Amino acid sequence: KVFQALAVLLVAGLFVGLGFWQLQRAADLKESLMVATTIDTTVVSLESVTSPREPIPATALNTTVSVSGYYIANFRAPNQVDGNGAQSDWEVALLQVGTQSAILVVRGLWLERLLNPDIQQSMIIDVEGLLVASQYEDRAENGAGVLSRLDSAVVTSLTDLDLYDGYVLANKESIRTGPLERTRVTPEKLTSKIPGFYWQHLSYVVIWGLMAGVVLYLPFYRRRVTP
Repeated sequence: KVFQALAVLLVAGLFVGLGFWQLQRAADLKESLMVATTIDTTVVSLESVTSPREPIPATALNTTVSVSGYYIANFRAPNQVDGNGAQSDWEVALLQVGTQSAILVVRGLWLERLLNPDIQQSMIIDVEGLLVASQYEDRAENGAGVLSRLDSAVVTSLTDLDLYDGYVLANKESIRTGPLERTRVTPEKLTSKIPGFYWQHLSYVVIWGLMAGVVLYLPFYRRRVTP
């Protein structure tokens, strides 16, 4: 009987533990949704929220950042999807920041890449835009001047500079003589990386609690029905 009691308590404790885990999962999902879908329009410097060669802090995701530097390389990023669901090729540049670091910047549509022919690598470009996490799925094949996805990892072999994680989706660019006008792309719909729905996780909390209650009640039920 002692062994049976311990077994019942162990199984019930397991269900209770799963319930608390599911409850924490629901809380993590709610927090993740707030981080993933909230865009902070307050402009801060890139260097104040993240650093090269380090993952973007969760608090820095989807913040509006400003950064200045030189464009040292240009790429085409095929099959990108904007916030309106439109698919197109984007122009992406590698912006050197200071003397030792760089970050990818989405400048706009690839078909508008010739709109600013006066830009030279010696020009300082002031960029303002949304700091976005790197993409993890390829949209195309890597090739000369082509990025398979928006991720600094795919350009590490092309530069010795320390790269920032993620990329900047530019909404403003300017040089000494004034702003650079062109069509800007909107961010793809932001979602949480934690699967499931908030109320789905809460329903599982109830289910695990009921399972624990059933396990604890069964010995008493068997005692009542046993003649």
